[in-house]
Amino acid sequence: MERHKSIERSIIKTYRKELWRPFMKAVTDYDLIKENDIIMVCMSGGKDSFLMAKLLEELSIHGKFKFELKYVVMDPGYDEQTLLKIEENARILNLNIEIFKTDIFPVVKKIAAESPCYMCARMRRGYLYDKATEFGCNKIALGHHFDDCIETTLLSMLYGAEIKTMVPKVKSSNFKGLELIRPMFLIREDNIIRWTKYNSLEFTGCACDFTKSKEYENSKRLEIKNLIKKLSKIDENIPHNIFKSMENVNLECILGFKYKDNNKDFKDIFEERIM
Repeated sequence: MERHKSIERSIIKTYRKELWRPFMKAVTDYDLIKENDIIMVCMSGGKDSFLMAKLLEELSIHGKFKFELKYVVMDPGYDEQTLLKIEENARILNLNIEIFKTDIFPVVKKIAAESPCYMCARMRRGYLYDKATEFGCNKIALGHHFDDCIETTLLSMLYGAEIKTMVPKVKSSNFKGLELIRPMFLIREDNIIRWTKYNSLEFTGCACDFTKSKEYENSKRLEIKNLIKKLSKIDENIPHNIFKSMENVNLECILGFKYKDNNKDFKDIFEERIM
């Protein structure tokens, strides 16, 4: 059996419970994909986005309706070795990728060297929306997973002073008719790592200078990731409970909320409450 066929089989068979089922649950529960969608699959070169590409490919081949996929790798300023590794993995997984170059890394290093992640993510998003429009896509797929979601939830609470989380799909405010979707929203990162090791696959990391620096070791996201790991050793249900808490917001027991331009403080909520 060809290697890419074996890898595809492992998604459907060996890791069906851990990968395929939560992928399909997210697609179905959040209504992420519809017939005749043209989806730009955004691939960074890491394990998450490569797995997402294979999951979407399997669904496009064996699903009940047709949709189109375009596999795109944005090069923010990778070194040659990283690009060669991405191309090698694309060959191994039998994915026809298109790489397009940007100057994100050098620009971010110049204007936001001490805390580059926010600016880098913002610039990436702009380039991806432009590319999706160029391709005639109506959806952009990103490889964020369950653990990204709960880490974002705690980051927002502990360091952003707001209750906010990552959501499975978002409508673009600047590009009409374009949606961002996260098909791996319910997949645990540990299971992605297990699948990677099972298939003897090696992927690139972020590949920017910041993630290799001392500053990254003190980053808030890494701090939150480690905190969740520690809490999980006390109670394995804690990651699940963090996630579910964002589905079980009790509006009668909060001090305020905002939705678009509508802000309510506790006095507003108290006066409007039906006893």
